[in-house]
This record gives sequence, structure tokens and C-alpha cells, in this order.
Amino acid sequence: MEISTTQHITQIAGFRDKAKAYFELLKFRLSFLVAFSSAFGYLLATRGGIEWLSFTMLSIGGFLISGASVTINQIIEIEYDKLMTRTATRPLPTGRLSIAEAKLFTLIVGILGFTLLWIFTNPLTTGLAFISLILYSFVYTPLKRVGPIAVFVGAIPGALPPLLGWVAATGTISYEALIIFSIQFIWQFPHFWAIAWVGDEDYKKAGFKLLPSGGKKDLNTAINIMIYTLFLIPLGLFPMKFGVTGVNSAIIATVCGILFLMQTLSLMKDGSRKSALRIMFGSFLYLPIVQIAFLIDKI
Repeated sequence: MEISTTQHITQIAGFRDKAKAYFELLKFRLSFLVAFSSAFGYLLATRGGIEWLSFTMLSIGGFLISGASVTINQIIEIEYDKLMTRTATRPLPTGRLSIAEAKLFTLIVGILGFTLLWIFTNPLTTGLAFISLILYSFVYTPLKRVGPIAVFVGAIPGALPPLLGWVAATGTISYEALIIFSIQFIWQFPHFWAIAWVGDEDYKKAGFKLLPSGGKKDLNTAINIMIYTLFLIPLGLFPMKFGVTGVNSAIIATVCGILFLMQTLSLMKDGSRKSALRIMFGSFLYLPIVQIAFLIDKI
């Protein structure tokens, strides 16, 4: 009886460890942000009553497709992840999950995500989600070892979630959808480059080349980060200009844009890791604050 109890406890612990490893594959925070941005686009597009079933399935489907995308990324980059400190403890490099298990998991999660979008949204939303997965997993991922062009390519699937939400609600790609896509697209550059600056030494171990200006942490790279951040200020006014939102959110977006820009000026001045960290955390705050402001101020 004692042996049987011990085996049972061991089996439960093994199951718990496997479940935790699969959960880690999904990169919950990243996939949640994708679902949040999709939900933002959907809610911003709705003028009347919200179809809650469609909205919920869009959010769940977006989360699952993002999880499938990042899992494919981890399968492709398993040997590179072993070389970097921040990724060496992931499920695949540590052997907590096999590549075969990860592939099966990706297939199940991906099919479920696309099925939910197909049934509860529309074919255009599903098609755009498929394009996003292909760009992120099979174009952006290998380009990371080629050069900073990877950031441009990666910014496309990174900016698609709010557009997907809008299309799920309306069935069309309108100029309003392109505006919210553009804001998130431009935001990707200071966001990506700040992360690349902070983790530059680790990225170099795997041969990733994400920084602009020859891949150096210098004034030219800091200027690039500043320029793209500067673009966010006028872009943040576009939703008001085109009647999507009102004045209050435009003020909030402008203030957030100026504060974000000030952080980049600090990086230009001292080129320190601390300043890059401030930009990175500032980018995490900018997007949800501005998106929530747009929703609250929706006309």
C-alpha cells in the first residue's frame, strides 16, 4: 500500500510538472497581450451591442494561436535557446518536454484556435490570423539571425491583433482598423529595440542581430529608437481626427507619447542599460494605457 501511494504521488507530481511545462510553452503574458489587443480592436469597433460569444471566442482563439506561434518559435530555436541565459530554462532546452510533444501540442492548440475563429468570427479574421502565425513563426524567427529586418517583419504580426479584433467585429479592413494597426506597428520598434539593447550580450550568444545601425548599442541606435517613438505622438491623435474616439483619449495618448519620448532622450544622452530598461518598461505601460483610454473615450 505504501509503495502504491508513493507511486501515485510521483505520478501526480509528474503530471503537474508536464502541465507546467506546457503552460510555459504558451508564454502566457505574451499570448494574453495578444488576446487583450484583439479584444481592444473588437470593442473599439462595436458601436451597438457586443456579441459576447463572438468576443469571447475571438479572445480565446487569439490566445491559442499566439501560443501555437510562440511554441513553433521555441521548437525552431531550441539549440539557440540553450545558449542564452534567459531562455536556457525553457521546457525544450531542459528536456522537460520533447520536440515531438511540443509539435503535437502546437498542432492541437493551433487547430483549436483557428476553429474558434472560423466558427465564431469570419473567414477574413481567420485568414489574417493564419498570415500572422506564418510571418511570426517561419519568417521573423529565422530572420533574427540575419539582421534588424527581422524587427520590421516581426512588427507586422505584432500589430495585427487589434486589426483582427476590428475585422472580427465588422468583417472589413477599414481605415480605422489601419489606424490602430499603425499605432501598434510603430510601437513595436522602440519596444523591440529596447529589449534587444538590454539583452544584447545574451542575444549575441545565439547570433541574433536585432539592433539597427550595425547592431551596436550606440547613439545611432538610440536615435532610431527616438524617431519611432516620436511618430507615436501624431499617430495617437489619428483616432480622434477620424472620429473613432474623442479629445480626452487624444490628450492621454499625447501625454503618454511625450513621456515615452523623454525616456528615449535619456538613452541618447547616456547610452546606459538603465535607460534602455526604462524604455522597455515604458513601452509595456504605453500601449495598454493608450488602448484603455481609447476604449473609455470611444464615440
